[in-house]
Amino acid sequence: MRRRAHRTALTALLLAAGATACLTGCQSGQDDTSSGDTTRPAESTASAASAESASASPSASTPTPTPTPKEPFTGLTGAQISERALKATTQARSLRMSGTVPDEESGGTIKIDIALDRRGDCAGTMGMNGQGEAELIKTGDTLYLKYDERFLRAQSKGEPQADTEALVSLLAGRWTKMSAGGADAKEMAGFCDLDKLLEDAGDSNDDTPTTVTRGKATTVDGTPAFTLYETDGSERNTVYVATEGKPYLLRFESGSKQEPGALSFTGYDEPVPAESPSGEVLDLDGLDGMTT
Repeated sequence: MRRRAHRTALTALLLAAGATACLTGCQSGQDDTSSGDTTRPAESTASAASAESASASPSASTPTPTPTPKEPFTGLTGAQISERALKATTQARSLRMSGTVPDEESGGTIKIDIALDRRGDCAGTMGMNGQGEAELIKTGDTLYLKYDERFLRAQSKGEPQADTEALVSLLAGRWTKMSAGGADAKEMAGFCDLDKLLEDAGDSNDDTPTTVTRGKATTVDGTPAFTLYETDGSERNTVYVATEGKPYLLRFESGSKQEPGALSFTGYDEPVPAESPSGEVLDLDGLDGMTT
């Protein structure tokens, strides 16, 4: 069975959604209902005059003809480009994942910005429904978390007011730490497992036929890219693949109305800034009955 490049993004979304006790969700994007026909960008051709001027004697006032750029991935089908992107992405040693995804439990939106590597280290932020933010660092066998007050209050809705105030007083704006292998940290720490994320991204258990068609050359945050459209049933997702260097996945936009979402992928093979916080850190493993 051919593996599909959109599984890289979709699996990442699923992991981002389900790997932590406080945050859950999947896939932002555009609901593009146009057809899945292959669209190849028009490729400009050099004029005969330009060719002739190239052989003329150079002078300070004579502009040098600009070579006609080649169409990215010339001669490759959408499926072949998809396969190359999947292979390059799943071989990455590290990456950064950022964007917004829906939360299945609350019906709201999760915002994530996480860098992670194959050693299991990660660093970044998570937030839900615009209600505060949690910072996350995992280095070695230790998981560090810091919540702001808005996040703690949002996650404590329904709890006794006294308990909420005590939690906010103890944790708001303060770095905490716990063993990454402990029960309270297991799900969050598991999110930092890039090996698992990329392993799952390379596999597909979905037997629904997926059609991958070519789009056109574009840029993603200034990076040259090529657009692919992936039609899976009634859904049409958009994938952007790098055209310079390795064909990494740069961005995924879901076309699903039920599970909209968008994630950008950057920082491939770059060091993850996972360093232990300086200053006072509260050891949650040493507090009986304390959970986050």
